[in-house]
Amino acid sequence: MTDNTNTKPEFFLLRPEVENAYGYSHAVKIGSSIKVSGAVSMDNEGNPTAIGDLGQQMKNCYADLEKVLAHYGCTFDDVVVENIFTTDMSTFLENAEYRTSIYKQQFPTGSWLGVKELALPEFMIEIELEAHKP
Repeated sequence: MTDNTNTKPEFFLLRPEVENAYGYSHAVKIGSSIKVSGAVSMDNEGNPTAIGDLGQQMKNCYADLEKVLAHYGCTFDDVVVENIFTTDMSTFLENAEYRTSIYKQQFPTGSWLGVKELALPEFMIEIELEAHKP
C-alpha cells in the first residue's frame, strides 16, 4: 500500500483575500517539493508598494517569500530555483547584489527575464521560487 501522506498537496495563502480575488495560491507543497508563486511588492490589501523603486520592491518580494518559506519550515538555503521577471532589467542588475544577503550558502538555478509588463503597471519585479525540503 502506498503512503500518500507526503504526496497530498498542501496549499498556503499568504494573503487569502487577495489571492482568492486573483485566483491563485501563493504556494503548494507536494512531498519534498515546494512551488511558490511569484511575489510582488504589495500591501495586505493587494495595493502596490514602493512604486517606482525597484530596489525596495525587490526587498519587499524577498520579505514575502521568506514568510512563505517559513510556513513550510524552510529558508532561502532550501531554494533550488529562482525566476525573476522585471520590467527594467538594467535597474534590476544594479540591485542584484542584494541577493547575496538572501542566498548565503549557494545560489539557486533560475532565469532573469525582462518582460513588457506584470500584473499591475506599478509592479517592476516579480520573483517566483521552488524549494526542496526533504
